[in-house]
Amino acid sequence: MRKSTFWVSLLVSCTLLFNSFVWTPSASAFTENQKVLLQSWRLVNQSYLDDTFNHQNWWLMRQKLLNRPLSDREETYDTIEEMLATLDEPFTRLLRPEQYHNLQVSTSGELSGVGLQININPDTGNLEVVAPLAGSPAEAAGIQSRDRILEIDGIDTATLTLDEAANKMRGPSGTQVSLIIQPHQDQDNIHEVKITRERISLSPVVATVDQHISTTPIGYIRLNQFSANAAQDIKKAITDLEDQGAQAYILDLRNNPGGLLQAGIEVARLWIDEGTIVYTVNRQGVQDSFTAFGSALTQDPLVVLVNQGTASASEILAGALQDNGRALLIGEKTFGKGLIQSLFELGDGAGLAITVAKYETPNHKDIHKLGIMPDEVVPQDPISYQQIGTDADLQYQAAIKVLTGNTILAHAS
Repeated sequence: MRKSTFWVSLLVSCTLLFNSFVWTPSASAFTENQKVLLQSWRLVNQSYLDDTFNHQNWWLMRQKLLNRPLSDREETYDTIEEMLATLDEPFTRLLRPEQYHNLQVSTSGELSGVGLQININPDTGNLEVVAPLAGSPAEAAGIQSRDRILEIDGIDTATLTLDEAANKMRGPSGTQVSLIIQPHQDQDNIHEVKITRERISLSPVVATVDQHISTTPIGYIRLNQFSANAAQDIKKAITDLEDQGAQAYILDLRNNPGGLLQAGIEVARLWIDEGTIVYTVNRQGVQDSFTAFGSALTQDPLVVLVNQGTASASEILAGALQDNGRALLIGEKTFGKGLIQSLFELGDGAGLAITVAKYETPNHKDIHKLGIMPDEVVPQDPISYQQIGTDADLQYQAAIKVLTGNTILAHAS
């Protein structure tokens, strides 16, 4: 059995190993559909963060579902989804083979769609936008973090799972999708947005030296998502900016919805010589930790920009830099996604995303649903991609003021 790591608005653990199943003596009597169901049940039984399984008898659930005839694979998938729904936790979910394949594509760094990271609000059950990707069709259409998506091509999103909603917004480049949007900041302004899908790179790094500052050359780095090539892209950006004479840095994590846990850890190691990056806590309360070990590429002062769309792996990185005193955080309180999912592959090409742990910052702050408060709060009205780094970007200007003023910032050690 094979396990891979990933995120969709969603964070992934690379540290858990899955042991081979020991089938019961009557396993040979099970149909192929029942074996897929049993495999799913056992994965949850072994790995799910909440060992009360939402205060229900998980063994009784197994027996109840095995009594069903399960005439075909689609009925089996429906039964697995019904089983997972009893956990009342949207991040633990079934990925049908096509969804599983799409997820593998997205974590590799590129897909075709509208460029929206989405999440089901655990308090309301509504489908919400975590963040639009910078330069994406969704951002160009004016969709913002925390906006609610009511319909996708006429289908009520209340009837869709998170992966079904994501899959409906993906599609060939050049095709169109219709969304009914309820803006977070103007909830009475419900309106239709028609978006043409495009090919989207999920981990582009924007890197430049601000040429308008004569006293302190400042390197600006923006990362849109933590996909597989994020650390490599950031490493190249830092190296190039150092060669261009950068003496201080702004790392822009605004509207970065996260991605691979390991990518966030590797990016943190580029900035920190030593120290804890993140703690993970499983259902037994056992803590594991990831640390830096003397590989920082630069000792220059660093400011990190965050906002409500900064989520998951971005929060891990921001929390690590803040708690280690490596960077000053400027902007708005982050999203607050502190649960870790692992992806387990089923024998038929489908997969299960299972919440297996939560994470804490180096100072043991649990940020799930709470977010990270920046050191300097600077509210910012929505701006376009083209306005980033201009006078309209108040958070960027606040970072420039800090880096060119007399404020003393920590170095990597």
